[in-house]
Amino acid sequence: MEVQRKSNISYQEFMEEHHNPGIPVIFTDATKIWKASNLLTPDWFREHYPNKLSEVKNKDTGEFYTMTEVLDMVEQSTTEKPAPYPLTFNITHEIPEMLDLLTPLNLNYAKPNWLEDKLFKRGYWGGVTELFIGGPGGKFPYVHKDYYHLSAWINQLYGEKRFTVFPRGQEEFLYVTGKNQWRSEVNIFEPDYEKHPKFKHATPISFTVGPGETLYIPFGVWHSAYSLTPTISVAFDQLNSKNFSPFMKDVWHFKKQNGKTKALAAYAYALMSGIRCKLKES
Repeated sequence: MEVQRKSNISYQEFMEEHHNPGIPVIFTDATKIWKASNLLTPDWFREHYPNKLSEVKNKDTGEFYTMTEVLDMVEQSTTEKPAPYPLTFNITHEIPEMLDLLTPLNLNYAKPNWLEDKLFKRGYWGGVTELFIGGPGGKFPYVHKDYYHLSAWINQLYGEKRFTVFPRGQEEFLYVTGKNQWRSEVNIFEPDYEKHPKFKHATPISFTVGPGETLYIPFGVWHSAYSLTPTISVAFDQLNSKNFSPFMKDVWHFKKQNGKTKALAAYAYALMSGIRCKLKES
């Protein structure tokens, strides 16, 4: 599997060459339609949202980090002593005024997206629009696939990240457990081959995504990220008929942890919502 960079591609080309076969791609120009393009910098966030609260707590105080605190940590981050990663903000709930800068959110490629339907906006189905901020040396602590088998759209607006993806079907080499079937036990940055000898047979593919570029990661593709510089990105997820079946399996798997009665109710609601979305498409 090769991860290509493409510019000015049609929606039909994206669907035929990437969405339908499940192959990642880097768009070099998709976010140019956003007002946020070339706008979101650390100084801009300091000026506009200094006191917005992140989703990450300070371990010493128990308080959520503010935007200013996050940016201060990122500026002081080094590869030897990296800032916590990821430092995230729920844009929809915490910074809803930003959404106007991210219109259309689907970039005219991430469609249909059933998560935009009012039925799937009720409850938690794994998909949120998030702001990711990181510093040099910051890395996602484990290889994972997105919750609920959602497809991920990662829009790099400032700085550079190095991503690593693994083709589908490499769960055995990544030591994925039944309990945490969405994450790998292997530290791919410092693999322990004595503990995880099968990882030698995995086929990681690494590449850099820079400012203005968008990475599309189809559902079920394992991935992780490493910040090379101070970075700011916006990520959202996609659900439609292509990944609805594995999505429903995840709904049952995750919701049954709160009891079978609640799981049955959630499963029925998600199934009804998906059928409704599919009928609307038809």
